Amino acid sequence: MTLFQTLTWVRQSRLKYLDNVGAINRMSDPNGRDASEVVEPPERDSVKALSGTPSVVSVSDIHGYLGEARSALLAVGDHDDFEPVVEADDEDRLHWAGNDYVLVFNGDLIDRGPMSAETLAMVRRLREEAPPERVRVVVGNHEMGLMLPQVVNWPDWFSGRRTVEERVTFYNQILDGHVVAAYEGYAFTYAHAGLPDPYDPAELNERLVEATETMLGSAGSDRDVRVQTELVKEYPDLFGVAGPSGRGEGAGICWLDFEHIPGDAPPQIVGHTRHRIPERKGDVVCQNVIRDNKDSPGGETVFVETPDRLVGITRLEHGGVQELEFRQPSGPSKAATTEEAAPGEDVGFDWEDA
Repeated sequence: MTLFQTLTWVRQSRLKYLDNVGAINRMSDPNGRDASEVVEPPERDSVKALSGTPSVVSVSDIHGYLGEARSALLAVGDHDDFEPVVEADDEDRLHWAGNDYVLVFNGDLIDRGPMSAETLAMVRRLREEAPPERVRVVVGNHEMGLMLPQVVNWPDWFSGRRTVEERVTFYNQILDGHVVAAYEGYAFTYAHAGLPDPYDPAELNERLVEATETMLGSAGSDRDVRVQTELVKEYPDLFGVAGPSGRGEGAGICWLDFEHIPGDAPPQIVGHTRHRIPERKGDVVCQNVIRDNKDSPGGETVFVETPDRLVGITRLEHGGVQELEFRQPSGPSKAATTEEAAPGEDVGFDWEDA
């Protein structure tokens, strides 16, 4: 048994009872926070800050489709080149497999599908079982719906029905370093929608913390609506919306549609914009494929990034897996990057499609 597997077994044993009774959140203070589990910079922000060279596994836009998410994450272990990132128990619940990975949930865990709460429970369980810095959650526009419900205004969806107390719990996950705006991989930065120009994930994450502290101070008060509205204007790189759909040119890192990512944008792995298969434009790769494949067997895809490779592992209709390897970023030459860019998907959106 490896050191990672031993640590995982200890953490799973300690958490088994808590998980069964639904008390996964820490109870060490009134807000359910535990200082021992706080992830500080630089480990919060980058795989390069961790010891060794753990591979980065990422999946985006689960949207409460838990079965498809399980299939995607289990696909890693079904590939001959990789150890599993998760393992299923007798009740099909996923657990951290104890191998050397960082697991990035690249935004939009919730809404649309029927199992948003169960998806969050899976993420909490994996985060509790893994070492503190090994499960990263990136804010998507549907997490923004939870953070800024009066601005996004989705009262009929899971994100819009959360209580003030549940919002505070999520805010504390950001302050504790478990939820970020962006995460630096080896050659790519992970962000839900991405940005057209270079940015520093650590600086962006600090801005997210700053904004969240303001939200926390006004949550449930008579200033709540006003503060939410002001934060969208004050932090356009994070929360900015543009156009009738919110996804137009000039939108922030939670909202920008892949259509508006230029061919010379910095290397990023994004979700947000729906595709049938992963799509690349210049050095930006979009991995949002779960929703467009949910009505037929197979198609779910998970990415694995090592220091020198980026591969997509796709579940096939018969249950096997297929590998798609992406070239590494082409370097600083904008002309070369633009020449190799694939055309983006041109799809019209409205708020209901966001």
